[in-house]
Amino acid sequence: MPAGLLSDYPFRASRYDEMFAARGEPRPHWQGFADRLESLSLESLLQREEFVRDAIEADGVSYNVYSDPQGNRRPWELDMLPLIIDDGEWSLLSAAVAQRARLLNAILADLYGPQHLLTEGLLPPALVFGQPGFRWPARGICPPGNVWLFAFGVDLARAPDGRWWVIADRTQGPSGSGYALQNRLIVSNAFPVAFRELRVNRLAGYFRAMQESFARLAPTDGETPLTVLLTPGPYNETYFEHAFLARYLGFPLVEGQDLTVRDNTVFLKTLRGLRRVHAILRRLDDDFCDPLELRADSALGIAGLLGAVRAGRVLIANAIGSGVLESGALFGFLPAICERLLGEPLAMPSVASWWCGEKPALDYVLGHLDELVIKPAFPGMRMNAAFGHLLHGEERDKMIARILAQPHAYVAQEWVRVAQAPVWRDNKLLPRSVGIRVFSCSTGDGGYTVMPGALGRVAPRTGMEVISMQRGGLSKDTWIRVENPIFTSMLKRRLGVVDLVSDGADIPSRVGENLFWLGRYSERVEIGARLLRAAMTRVAGDDDAQQGLISAIARMNMFKDRPGARDAPPPRVETSLERKLIGALVDPTRVNSVATNLRALAVAAGQVRERMSSDNWHALHALGQLLADPIDSIDHALSAIDHIMQSCIAFSGFALDDMTRDEGWRFLILGRRIERLEGLAGLVMTPVEAAASERDQMLEWLLEAGDSIVTYRARYRRVPELLPTLHLLVFDRTNPHAIRFQVDVLRDYLERAAHELGHPYPSRIVDPLAQRLEKFDLAGFESDEPEAALADLRDLLNEAIVAAQELSDEVHRRYFTHTVGPMLLRRLA
Repeated sequence: MPAGLLSDYPFRASRYDEMFAARGEPRPHWQGFADRLESLSLESLLQREEFVRDAIEADGVSYNVYSDPQGNRRPWELDMLPLIIDDGEWSLLSAAVAQRARLLNAILADLYGPQHLLTEGLLPPALVFGQPGFRWPARGICPPGNVWLFAFGVDLARAPDGRWWVIADRTQGPSGSGYALQNRLIVSNAFPVAFRELRVNRLAGYFRAMQESFARLAPTDGETPLTVLLTPGPYNETYFEHAFLARYLGFPLVEGQDLTVRDNTVFLKTLRGLRRVHAILRRLDDDFCDPLELRADSALGIAGLLGAVRAGRVLIANAIGSGVLESGALFGFLPAICERLLGEPLAMPSVASWWCGEKPALDYVLGHLDELVIKPAFPGMRMNAAFGHLLHGEERDKMIARILAQPHAYVAQEWVRVAQAPVWRDNKLLPRSVGIRVFSCSTGDGGYTVMPGALGRVAPRTGMEVISMQRGGLSKDTWIRVENPIFTSMLKRRLGVVDLVSDGADIPSRVGENLFWLGRYSERVEIGARLLRAAMTRVAGDDDAQQGLISAIARMNMFKDRPGARDAPPPRVETSLERKLIGALVDPTRVNSVATNLRALAVAAGQVRERMSSDNWHALHALGQLLADPIDSIDHALSAIDHIMQSCIAFSGFALDDMTRDEGWRFLILGRRIERLEGLAGLVMTPVEAAASERDQMLEWLLEAGDSIVTYRARYRRVPELLPTLHLLVFDRTNPHAIRFQVDVLRDYLERAAHELGHPYPSRIVDPLAQRLEKFDLAGFESDEPEAALADLRDLLNEAIVAAQELSDEVHRRYFTHTVGPMLLRRLA
């Protein structure tokens, strides 16, 4: 181990340290892990640090910060050292968290029901009705099982005396449980021996209990319950967690546009039609859920959702309106409310709080400002916490003036010097402020189960008091040591015949659409990369076929700027042509550059992440990173293209061999084949339209760009000639890169989709093209002047391009929208 790793740790007696009781002396429940650390060399510790970093990058674990330069690609920050809590202490914590969840659920039931707490003076009406978190349309609703608070998260911090205090309640849609699970998967593999020897409790039981609670509470009317996870979309800060949890729990990941309400019943728009939804685990804020009754300008919600809830036809977790309890101003009223509603004392105190909306509390705050932290009283207010002892002069006067102007909008809390824990930074242990977020979910019978672990939350730097992931904070895996860890699987104990499935009947139409475009964009990237590679190798070698290649690239709009796009500064290269070719590779402002299509591919992949295996996602993630570094020469560009092609081949292999052959996979393949049909027809069109004197020089690069040069050489063992080249790329039914092959595959897949999904087969588009290909006479190309045959082929290629475009539109109309009736679809066919 590095010399002095433990003894040199800057222990501070004024703060509770999670790991150390005194300088160099670990606490008893930490001793085993400390011994393990001491046994490791610096090289071994650095390897573990690299493992954690690589695992986050490989899995694409992100936490999106809207103003961050990395945007929605900001990596999740995870310290490799766990936070360890003793089982005895955890038993008390988990019991207190479960009690708090029961209390808050009872408060919600009262506020949206009889409101005894208001009439009896236990809560000020202004604190409830004066904040935007109270949702009037939810008044009088009784959710299934009277469970308002299905899932609950609570932020805890430890004071210098070692006691835990509640810092914040997360009642609307508590995030972090998925990140806690992801942290566990990574850190337990970074320290596998320590994890096993310390007998750390597992997390799977908590998520299984959540699944069972949904099944128990959902209003099913005898049907098999369908639960979905509702997300705002891939630009939400915790979207990774939404996709991760959806896949882990086995819930379809949906956006508002995937759901519709008809006759007070929520339906999922699937590729097979509408299917009833019985429960919704939502990660969408209250006011965006229903544009009909809440925020009218919301494009994220489902019109009529509250009506379905009011009719008792769907379970919403958490209930709409639950965000009212996220106000820190409620803390001071909870002890008396707990005695009133539960008949027992509040087990875990909240940090001392004073709501400035009450005159005595306001006076106290103004007189003790140096000892307090000023926070917004209600969620959604744009204000950072202000430490009173750091406010001086004009800044202090302004804060006091703001409080006096709107006292109800502020709450003051005692400044708690929260505990610290070591993090691994710069090859040593450094202290950081630390807290935990603990999660619980309803059991459906009035109780709550608590996750035997937590999301450790760490301040961004030493000496910083505020713990915030939005400000660049770190996370930790939290280990709860137990004598006998409980091993629980997410799988059902036993499956019956009713559980057997062999298709993807619950695939949302939006998912099918994104898989379709994932296929199209991946094929578009391949075609563009092959064409550019053929051009760049000939530019470097001064090949005479250069002009035809440039025409083909221009035909694909790879040189054309997107309307309204800001021109990126061109890289420094040797010639004007090189600049154009490199721009077609790396410039995202071009209409159809490889970079543009890689970005579109990443967006489509992000929308269907829960449908992909880890290996599949890694291949796509690597593909998106290949043009991140500047490219300033043809040699560099060719190297990048080689890596792009390798990643494309890897993705194609995963798609063909790793994905289940369900409806979603079928639409991915449809997208690839439609794109390849249109792309091949466009490629072949260039030499077909060229002058006779230039045509023969184009055949070799045409075969390369069409990924058929090896097949041609194996069959004919001679330089490319017109007739065999056209046969191989257009009419050959055995060549997966021939137009005829694409048409045959499309006919087969579209016929299957029509049979299985109940939509008519689009014969008017596919069959005429197949017949033209079947009847086309190749004998005309044997002539020394094949112009008539080339003219017929040009017409056929144009028909293929038009057919590909019409097929794409038809697939969208038939499967991705739910506004066209079956009878109209049959007429369209």
